[in-house]
Amino acid sequence: MVIKVFLATSSGSTAIKKKQQDVVAFLEALKVEYAQLDIACNEQNRMWMRQNVPEEKKPSNGIPLPPQIFNEESYCGDYETFFDAKEDNAVYSFLGLAAPPGSKGHAEEDGEQEEEDLQSEDEEEADVEEEGEEFLEETREEVAE
Repeated sequence: MVIKVFLATSSGSTAIKKKQQDVVAFLEALKVEYAQLDIACNEQNRMWMRQNVPEEKKPSNGIPLPPQIFNEESYCGDYETFFDAKEDNAVYSFLGLAAPPGSKGHAEEDGEQEEEDLQSEDEEEADVEEEGEEFLEETREEVAE
């Protein structure tokens, strides 16, 4: 699966340029395979992006601004949703990709860690219960004397 990042290479807006650079740099850092599709120089790219951004995600004027991110044909989101996913360590999920082993979002490892945490909690509870029973037994013996 290839992630598609729709951007404008000749944008006059520094805010848009920074957002585009942020998305691209982060995808490169994660070594995610992606394609940059220019909407400034390619009318087909611009039309495809506009038609495939869901209506509820379009701004009030109806024209979505770059960067817009897709996983093949599936819409992932705009810069704001990408940024939120990045802050939540959920970029792979946002992109519709499986997190690689060893990464924070790797489900199998997350599940294993959760299972280990639950086991250690159960062991701690058993230890506390056992200590409590020993204490009661000692107290009974002292009272009986």
